[in-house]
Amino acid sequence: MTDTVNVPEVFNRKRRRIVRDRAYARAKGKDFLSQIMVEEIMERLDVVKRTFQRALIIGLPAEGLEKELQTRGMKVVFADSSARAVEALGGVICDDDRLPFADHSFDLIINMGSLDTVNDLPGALLLCRRILVPDGLLLAAFVSAESFPSLKSIIMQAEGDRVSAHIHPQIDVRTAGDLMARAGLTLPVADSDHLRLNYSSLHRLISDIRDVGGSNIMTGSLFMIGRDVYRRICSLFASHAKAGGKFSESVTILYLCAWAPHPDQPKPARRGSGQVSLKTTLSRPSEN
Repeated sequence: MTDTVNVPEVFNRKRRRIVRDRAYARAKGKDFLSQIMVEEIMERLDVVKRTFQRALIIGLPAEGLEKELQTRGMKVVFADSSARAVEALGGVICDDDRLPFADHSFDLIINMGSLDTVNDLPGALLLCRRILVPDGLLLAAFVSAESFPSLKSIIMQAEGDRVSAHIHPQIDVRTAGDLMARAGLTLPVADSDHLRLNYSSLHRLISDIRDVGGSNIMTGSLFMIGRDVYRRICSLFASHAKAGGKFSESVTILYLCAWAPHPDQPKPARRGSGQVSLKTTLSRPSEN
C-alpha cells in the first residue's frame, strides 16, 4: 500500500462505493461503454506476442472480460470498491489506490473505467507497478476529459448563476502519460477513441453515465438538480436536437498501456518524437 495520508481526498470513498454498487445493480457489466472498452482492450492484448498466466481486473465488471482472459489460460482475480460486484463475481473489495496484493502477484493488470475516480492516482499506478512481475503489462480504459460536452453545456445554461459539479473531473491524454512515467512504468502509451453518440431522450443519456459510475462523487456537499432546473435542461435538450429528434453527444475513452520495468526492455524514444506506435510497443518480442 502507498502512504495516502497526505493525499487530498478529492473523491468521497463512501459515496464512490455507493455509486459503483448502484452502477452494478443497474447494468451488471452489460452497459455499452464497458463493452466498447472490453473490445478495444482485447484487441490490444491480442497484439502482445507473449502469454500471461495471472491477471487482475480492477474496476467495472464488464461482461465477457473475465471469460475472455480465462479462455487464454489465465487465472483471474477481480477487485473493486463495489461490494455488490465483488459479491456477485467473487474477488476483493478495495480501492484502486489501496490494493492489498503482494509484490509481483500478477503479470497482467486490466483497469476498467476506474482510474478517473481515484484519490491517489499516482499511488494507484505505483501500486500496479509494484504488484506486477518485471515486464508485466498494465492496460486501462476509462471515460476521459472532453466527454459529454453538450450535456455539461446545457446543465450550465439551465443552472444559470448557480453552477455546480454533477459529473466528476476527468483526465486527459497528456496527464495520463505523465502520471504513468512518474509512477516508474516503462514504455507508457496513452491514446483515445472519440465516439459520436445520438440520443432521443435525456433519460437514456443520463442512464449511460450512471451505468459506468459517472455520478458526482466529489468530497463536499452535493447540490441536487431541482425540478425547475431539470425542466430547463429537458427543454434545452429538445431544442438542441437535430433532424429526427436526436441529441448529439461525444464521449472520449482513454486507453493506457505501460509495462513494469525490466532490464531487457527497449529504451523509450525521446519524448515528443512520435516514432513508436501503440502496436509497436505492444508487439515487441518478450524476453520471458
